[in-house]
Amino acid sequence: MHPLHSLHNLHRPLGTTGLRVSPLGLGTVKLGRDQGVKYPHGFTIPSDAAARDLLAQAHDLGINLIDTAPAYGTSETRLGPLLRGQRQHWVIASKVGEEYDAGQSHFDFSPTHTRFSVERSLKRLETDFIDLVLVHSDGNDVAILRDSGVYETLAELKREGKIRAFGLSGKTVEGGLLALELGDCAMVTYNLNEQAEQAVLDYAALHGKGILIKKALASGHACLAGTDPVRASFELIFGHPAAASAIIGTINPQHLAHNVASAAAVIQDIA
Repeated sequence: MHPLHSLHNLHRPLGTTGLRVSPLGLGTVKLGRDQGVKYPHGFTIPSDAAARDLLAQAHDLGINLIDTAPAYGTSETRLGPLLRGQRQHWVIASKVGEEYDAGQSHFDFSPTHTRFSVERSLKRLETDFIDLVLVHSDGNDVAILRDSGVYETLAELKREGKIRAFGLSGKTVEGGLLALELGDCAMVTYNLNEQAEQAVLDYAALHGKGILIKKALASGHACLAGTDPVRASFELIFGHPAAASAIIGTINPQHLAHNVASAAAVIQDIA
């Protein structure tokens, strides 16, 4: 494979976590859930064979980061067997706080549930440790971090070696800033349509903290407008020094290859 079309030589540190991640991560909500997700087009959850091929393709393209969550339906449960024998190749990010049952989300950030959730994710993913666990916010970012005990519990799990780093997948600037002050990483929305959380990226750049970008292509809506919206999206994201990796949730092999080639070209142009 031509090096310009892969991410193998472009892995970078996720803040000061000690983790090195590819500039694109594979989001896996579509491996486990097709209800209540905001995408412009419908999709079918892929078979095990198709999912295995997608993961192999991602690995071949130099992607080493997988993003999952308990709220992504059967995503974690499927990834465990799909990744057997490959644990050393992947940086796995999962989440706590949001549960998804019978078509409804509900939230529990208590210490008891946080520990239960991480232990359950370890079993589902068939691993002894999770590289990164993010708090799956319901929008009340600051109250969650200050009052629920979730961050303190994640810090304990980190000391125990069950997780390597923790942070917040939040919805507010205040939450993102507090998440970085008290933890390792923030996952923020940053795309051509929404840049309200840029202050979180700015803080991360100053303080050596990790940033993952969600909705990098506006949940697929970037495909609907502009000349080359994918390239323009990556120019915005990777133009910011704090952006370690953008999570891309595609299950389409052609889209995945195009996203990787676009990201690689943009990063090499910026360098």
